[in-house]
Amino acid sequence: MDYRQLRYFIAVAEELSFSRAARRLNISQPPLSVQIKAIETELGTSLFSRNRRKVELTPAGELLLENARRAVKQLEHTTDVVRRAGRGEAGTIRLAFTGSVPMREPFAQLLRVFRKRYPDVRIELQHMATGRQFTALANDQIDFGILRPPSALQQNRNIELIPLWHDRLRLFVPAGHPLANSHAPIAMAELLDQPFVGVEPLVNCGMHEHLMTLCGSAGFTPRIEQEARELSTVLGLVSAGIGIAVLPECYTCIAMPGVFSRPIAAPEAESWLMMALRLRTLPPLLQRFVDVVRELNGAEIAAPELVPAKAVKESVTALSRAAKAR
Repeated sequence: MDYRQLRYFIAVAEELSFSRAARRLNISQPPLSVQIKAIETELGTSLFSRNRRKVELTPAGELLLENARRAVKQLEHTTDVVRRAGRGEAGTIRLAFTGSVPMREPFAQLLRVFRKRYPDVRIELQHMATGRQFTALANDQIDFGILRPPSALQQNRNIELIPLWHDRLRLFVPAGHPLANSHAPIAMAELLDQPFVGVEPLVNCGMHEHLMTLCGSAGFTPRIEQEARELSTVLGLVSAGIGIAVLPECYTCIAMPGVFSRPIAAPEAESWLMMALRLRTLPPLLQRFVDVVRELNGAEIAAPELVPAKAVKESVTALSRAAKAR
């Protein structure tokens, strides 16, 4: 039996009349009778009892009607889902994000808007470090990543980066620390002799590079007392009095006990969250997600000036040599 035969059978079973079923299906009666007879021959049983006055379902026909309705409904649903998938209105999007991304209200807004507009699209969310996101993109394990890429990763020609939201960077110090006595912006030069809690360079989240660049512009290399992989861990080590740290301002929303923050008086003290995707012609579903991202950001997005990776490396190397010479 095929889809057409099931539709013919359901029409006759519901109308209990070959003539009315034929009109409903907009076909002539003889081909309809031929198809019903073909179904009965295939199944080896009668589906209708017929006489001159009426048509009735046999017990086998009643059982087939129940299952035929279910099968046709499932097939129509599948057909509709496949068509919508072809239009980019159904399917799965694999989206990775770093730890600070859920702290941003625009991220929650993006998910709400997209889910409301495309309710049949499943968004598979994965918490993933920046470096791993670039690897996962290259291996087609995720479709998009939202991260804070260091300049070295920004130069990847196979990855497109869409600037999303930016944070000012702030100084986080333990409560009771002398630098916690003021809310005024602090110059990086004042931090020359301070111990820092930093982010491991191999994490590739950009924060190590930010710290080195800010300190380098102030003429010194930071004395890193301890390093951590997660920015929330860095904040916890600050609370424990291990050192001070430079982190995005969104971390003020964590309200970590025993931690005080101050703005940094430097124009370059900012960090960008970006969406990363492989450079390619996107299928309709992924293009719709990009369209919603651009729509929600609109004129608010302005691409940041990217610091060349080579320049950053040379600056950090020079500062390290100067520190050893002293």
